[in-house]
Amino acid sequence: MQQQQLRTPDLVEGSLPVFVFPTELLFYADEQASHKQVLTLYNPYEFALKFKVLCTAPSKYAVVDATGAVKPQCCVDIVIRHRDVRACHYGVIDKFRLQVSEQSQRKALGKKEVMATLLPSAAPESPGSRPQEEERRMKEQLAESVFFEQTSFQSESRSGSGGPSLLTVLLGLVCMAALMLPTLGEQESTVPVYLHLSVNKKLVAAYVLGLLTMVILRT
Repeated sequence: MQQQQLRTPDLVEGSLPVFVFPTELLFYADEQASHKQVLTLYNPYEFALKFKVLCTAPSKYAVVDATGAVKPQCCVDIVIRHRDVRACHYGVIDKFRLQVSEQSQRKALGKKEVMATLLPSAAPESPGSRPQEEERRMKEQLAESVFFEQTSFQSESRSGSGGPSLLTVLLGLVCMAALMLPTLGEQESTVPVYLHLSVNKKLVAAYVLGLLTMVILRT
Protein backbone atom coordinates (compact mmCIF):
# COMPACT_ATOMS: atom_id res chain seq x y z
CA MET A 1 0.00 0.00 0.00
CA GLN A 2 2.84 2.38 0.88
CA GLN A 3 4.57 1.65 -2.42
CA GLN A 4 1.37 2.39 -4.36
CA GLN A 5 0.96 5.71 -2.57
CA LEU A 6 4.51 6.70 -3.49
CA ARG A 7 3.74 6.04 -7.15
CA THR A 8 0.66 8.27 -7.07
CA PRO A 9 1.67 11.89 -7.78
CA ASP A 10 0.50 14.78 -5.62
CA LEU A 11 -1.74 16.38 -8.23
CA VAL A 12 -3.75 19.56 -8.00
CA GLU A 13 -7.47 19.08 -8.59
CA GLY A 14 -8.25 19.27 -12.31
CA SER A 15 -4.61 19.23 -13.46
CA LEU A 16 -4.33 15.62 -14.69
CA PRO A 17 -4.46 15.26 -18.52
CA VAL A 18 -7.27 12.96 -19.67
CA PHE A 19 -6.87 10.99 -22.90
CA VAL A 20 -10.11 10.14 -24.72
CA PHE A 21 -10.68 9.09 -28.33
CA PRO A 22 -12.52 10.31 -30.31
CA THR A 23 -12.91 13.91 -29.14
CA GLU A 24 -16.19 14.39 -31.03
CA LEU A 25 -19.21 12.14 -31.58
CA LEU A 26 -21.35 12.45 -34.71
CA PHE A 27 -24.70 10.68 -34.90
CA TYR A 28 -26.58 10.45 -38.22
CA ALA A 29 -30.35 10.09 -38.19
CA ASP A 30 -30.44 8.08 -41.42
CA GLU A 31 -27.71 5.64 -40.31
CA GLN A 32 -28.87 3.25 -37.60
CA ALA A 33 -25.32 2.00 -37.01
CA SER A 34 -24.14 5.50 -36.04
CA HIS A 35 -26.65 5.72 -33.18
CA LYS A 36 -24.16 3.67 -31.13
CA GLN A 37 -20.76 5.25 -30.52
CA VAL A 38 -17.76 4.14 -28.46
CA LEU A 39 -15.51 6.40 -26.40
CA THR A 40 -12.14 4.94 -25.43
CA LEU A 41 -10.58 6.23 -22.22
CA TYR A 42 -6.83 5.62 -21.92
CA ASN A 43 -4.86 5.45 -18.66
CA PRO A 44 -1.11 5.80 -19.42
CA TYR A 45 -0.27 6.36 -15.75
CA GLU A 46 1.27 4.03 -13.17
CA PHE A 47 -1.81 4.16 -10.94
CA ALA A 48 -5.44 3.15 -11.40
CA LEU A 49 -8.13 5.71 -12.16
CA LYS A 50 -11.85 5.77 -11.58
CA PHE A 51 -14.06 7.69 -13.99
CA LYS A 52 -17.52 9.21 -14.22
CA VAL A 53 -19.41 10.34 -17.32
CA LEU A 54 -21.70 13.40 -17.17
CA CYS A 55 -23.84 14.84 -19.95
CA THR A 56 -25.63 18.11 -20.67
CA ALA A 57 -28.63 16.19 -22.06
CA PRO A 58 -28.87 12.87 -20.17
CA SER A 59 -32.42 12.18 -21.40
CA LYS A 60 -31.20 11.91 -25.01
CA TYR A 61 -28.46 9.35 -24.41
CA ALA A 62 -27.90 5.99 -22.77
CA VAL A 63 -24.40 5.50 -21.38
CA VAL A 64 -23.29 1.95 -20.63
CA ASP A 65 -21.11 1.88 -17.50
CA ALA A 66 -21.16 5.64 -16.83
CA THR A 67 -18.87 5.00 -13.85
CA GLY A 68 -16.00 2.58 -13.50
CA ALA A 69 -12.25 2.14 -13.17
CA VAL A 70 -9.27 1.88 -15.51
CA LYS A 71 -6.23 -0.15 -14.56
CA PRO A 72 -2.74 1.35 -14.96
CA GLN A 73 -1.56 1.50 -18.59
CA CYS A 74 -4.87 0.12 -19.85
CA CYS A 75 -7.94 1.46 -21.59
CA VAL A 76 -11.69 1.01 -21.34
CA ASP A 77 -14.50 1.43 -23.88
CA ILE A 78 -17.59 3.46 -22.95
CA VAL A 79 -20.65 2.77 -25.14
CA ILE A 80 -22.96 5.73 -25.80
CA ARG A 81 -26.31 5.31 -27.56
CA HIS A 82 -28.49 8.12 -28.92
CA ARG A 83 -32.08 7.26 -27.97
CA ASP A 84 -33.96 10.38 -29.05
CA VAL A 85 -33.32 10.76 -32.78
CA ARG A 86 -35.71 13.53 -33.86
CA ALA A 87 -35.51 16.40 -36.31
CA CYS A 88 -35.75 18.98 -33.52
CA HIS A 89 -32.37 17.81 -32.24
CA TYR A 90 -30.53 18.21 -35.57
CA GLY A 91 -27.44 20.37 -35.21
CA VAL A 92 -27.72 20.73 -31.42
CA ILE A 93 -24.35 20.34 -29.70
CA ASP A 94 -24.43 18.29 -26.50
CA LYS A 95 -21.41 17.71 -24.29
CA PHE A 96 -20.11 14.72 -22.39
CA ARG A 97 -17.67 15.33 -19.55
CA LEU A 98 -15.36 12.57 -18.39
CA GLN A 99 -14.05 13.13 -14.88
CA VAL A 100 -11.23 10.98 -13.54
CA SER A 101 -9.86 10.63 -10.03
CA GLU A 102 -7.48 8.41 -8.11
CA GLN A 103 -9.31 5.46 -6.56
CA SER A 104 -8.63 6.48 -2.97
CA GLN A 105 -9.75 10.09 -3.51
CA ARG A 106 -13.04 11.81 -4.30
CA LYS A 107 -11.78 14.98 -5.94
CA ALA A 108 -11.61 15.06 -9.74
CA LEU A 109 -7.96 15.05 -10.79
CA GLY A 110 -8.81 15.70 -14.44
CA LYS A 111 -11.64 16.18 -16.89
CA LYS A 112 -12.22 16.07 -20.63
CA GLU A 113 -15.18 17.27 -22.67
CA VAL A 114 -16.42 15.51 -25.81
CA MET A 115 -18.86 17.14 -28.24
CA ALA A 116 -21.87 15.16 -29.52
CA THR A 117 -23.99 16.26 -32.49
CA LEU A 118 -26.96 14.69 -34.26
CA LEU A 119 -27.04 15.31 -38.02
CA PRO A 120 -29.80 14.35 -40.46
CA SER A 121 -27.44 12.60 -42.85
CA ALA A 122 -23.80 11.87 -43.51
CA ALA A 123 -24.17 13.62 -46.87
CA PRO A 124 -23.06 17.30 -47.13
CA GLU A 125 -25.73 19.71 -45.88
CA SER A 126 -27.33 22.35 -48.04
CA PRO A 127 -26.27 25.99 -47.42
CA GLY A 128 -29.84 26.94 -46.51
CA SER A 129 -29.78 24.81 -43.35
CA ARG A 130 -26.73 26.51 -41.84
CA PRO A 131 -28.44 29.58 -40.27
CA GLN A 132 -30.88 27.42 -38.28
CA GLU A 133 -28.05 25.12 -37.17
CA GLU A 134 -25.93 28.07 -36.01
CA GLU A 135 -28.89 29.49 -34.06
CA ARG A 136 -29.43 26.17 -32.28
CA ARG A 137 -25.76 25.93 -31.43
CA MET A 138 -25.73 29.42 -29.95
CA LYS A 139 -28.77 28.63 -27.79
CA GLU A 140 -27.15 25.39 -26.62
CA GLN A 141 -23.94 27.16 -25.66
CA LEU A 142 -25.86 29.75 -23.63
CA ALA A 143 -27.80 27.10 -21.72
CA GLU A 144 -25.04 24.53 -21.19
CA SER A 145 -23.87 25.91 -17.84
CA VAL A 146 -27.23 25.00 -16.28
CA PHE A 147 -26.88 21.27 -16.88
CA PHE A 148 -23.69 20.50 -14.96
CA GLU A 149 -23.95 20.61 -11.17
CA GLN A 150 -22.03 23.51 -9.60
CA THR A 151 -19.77 23.88 -12.65
CA SER A 152 -19.76 25.86 -15.85
CA PHE A 153 -17.88 25.30 -19.04
CA GLN A 154 -15.08 27.67 -19.97
CA SER A 155 -14.93 28.28 -23.68
CA GLU A 156 -11.45 28.40 -25.13
CA SER A 157 -10.74 31.28 -27.47
CA ARG A 158 -8.88 30.41 -30.62
CA SER A 159 -6.47 32.81 -32.24
CA GLY A 160 -7.33 33.75 -35.77
CA SER A 161 -3.75 34.31 -36.83
CA GLY A 162 -2.12 31.27 -38.33
CA GLY A 163 -2.97 27.60 -37.97
CA PRO A 164 -1.21 24.36 -37.09
CA SER A 165 1.80 23.38 -39.15
CA LEU A 166 1.61 20.66 -41.77
CA LEU A 167 3.93 18.45 -39.72
CA THR A 168 1.63 18.73 -36.69
CA VAL A 169 -1.41 17.76 -38.77
CA LEU A 170 0.39 14.82 -40.40
CA LEU A 171 1.64 13.54 -37.04
CA GLY A 172 -1.88 13.79 -35.64
CA LEU A 173 -3.26 11.78 -38.58
CA VAL A 174 -0.62 9.12 -38.02
CA CYS A 175 -1.60 8.84 -34.34
CA MET A 176 -5.30 8.59 -35.25
CA ALA A 177 -4.51 5.87 -37.80
CA ALA A 178 -2.52 3.97 -35.16
CA LEU A 179 -5.46 4.08 -32.74
CA MET A 180 -7.81 2.74 -35.43
CA LEU A 181 -5.60 -0.28 -36.20
CA PRO A 182 -6.50 -3.61 -34.55
CA THR A 183 -5.03 -4.42 -31.15
CA LEU A 184 -2.44 -7.16 -30.92
CA GLY A 185 -4.18 -10.47 -30.25
CA GLU A 186 -7.41 -9.80 -32.14
CA GLN A 187 -8.30 -12.80 -34.28
CA GLU A 188 -11.18 -11.58 -36.44
CA SER A 189 -9.49 -8.93 -38.55
CA THR A 190 -8.67 -8.52 -42.25
CA VAL A 191 -5.71 -6.30 -41.42
CA PRO A 192 -2.29 -8.03 -41.68
CA VAL A 193 -0.81 -9.21 -38.38
CA TYR A 194 2.24 -6.95 -38.68
CA LEU A 195 -0.09 -3.93 -38.51
CA HIS A 196 -1.63 -5.06 -35.20
CA LEU A 197 -0.42 -2.78 -32.40
CA SER A 198 0.02 -3.52 -28.72
CA VAL A 199 -1.93 -1.66 -26.04
CA ASN A 200 1.21 0.18 -24.93
CA LYS A 201 1.84 1.49 -28.46
CA LYS A 202 -1.74 2.71 -28.67
CA LEU A 203 -1.37 4.44 -25.31
CA VAL A 204 1.70 6.25 -26.63
CA ALA A 205 -0.21 7.26 -29.76
CA ALA A 206 -3.10 8.54 -27.62
CA TYR A 207 -0.69 10.50 -25.43
CA VAL A 208 0.98 12.13 -28.47
CA LEU A 209 -2.42 12.86 -30.01
CA GLY A 210 -3.52 14.57 -26.80
CA LEU A 211 -0.43 16.78 -26.81
CA LEU A 212 -0.95 17.65 -30.48
CA THR A 213 -4.58 18.51 -29.77
CA MET A 214 -3.52 21.00 -27.09
CA VAL A 215 -0.97 22.51 -29.49
CA ILE A 216 -3.56 22.87 -32.25
CA LEU A 217 -6.11 24.47 -29.89
CA ARG A 218 -3.56 27.07 -28.83
CA THR A 219 -2.65 28.07 -32.39
